[in-house]
Amino acid sequence: MLATLALDAGRAVSHGDLADELWAGQPLGNTRNALQAHATRLRKALDDGRPPGRGTLDDGRPPERGTAVLRAVRGGYLLDVPPGCVDGNRFLDLATRGAAALPVAPERAIELLQAGLELWHGPALLDAGDGLRCRGAAALFDERRLTVWEDLVRARLAAGEASRAVAELRRLVAEHPLRERFCELLMLALYRTGRQADALELFHATRRRLDEELGVRPGIVLQRRHTEILSQDPALSLSTVTAAT
Repeated sequence: MLATLALDAGRAVSHGDLADELWAGQPLGNTRNALQAHATRLRKALDDGRPPGRGTLDDGRPPERGTAVLRAVRGGYLLDVPPGCVDGNRFLDLATRGAAALPVAPERAIELLQAGLELWHGPALLDAGDGLRCRGAAALFDERRLTVWEDLVRARLAAGEASRAVAELRRLVAEHPLRERFCELLMLALYRTGRQADALELFHATRRRLDEELGVRPGIVLQRRHTEILSQDPALSLSTVTAAT
């Protein structure tokens, strides 16, 4: 219930939408009573678990302990907090600002993107249930997290931090071996650290894996990066090369 309301912080969610999220496909005798019981437990958890002064209100003041952030409204419930109090919204804001800063200020982009990734402490919306809203939001958050990692390593390459990018990309490629963007960026980072042979071997290993597991060839971006590395294209040393798509 908290996850569903937090996804729409500051806006009412109807009884029907909450019931669909919490008990979709399950017979329920009295939906209103079940929601009221959940709301009572949630209010207690929010009050018991919030240290004094934690968070801020719209005017910047910290909320008082016991503030009723969960409110019953006509036809539903409302999590009465600014959207910025929800870590998911803060993550998306930092991700957007970091991506915008990347072409002009890669060092600033690194700060913003790292701050966004540091908000994560495990899978998105863990234990939030099987409702469509939470499952859909979790998938979107997880995909956005991967694009933020891509932006972060691009920013590192643009800022001249190729060695650090290699370390981060090796982990990302190991975790997501079929994500061609990570492979392409790692090839570039390896090349910039004087490891052309490793970059080429990575391409061949990825090509074999794509063929064996998916029956497809590498995409055009990955193939182009392979050709550039083979020919030692001078453009590979330019920071703008990280923006290639």
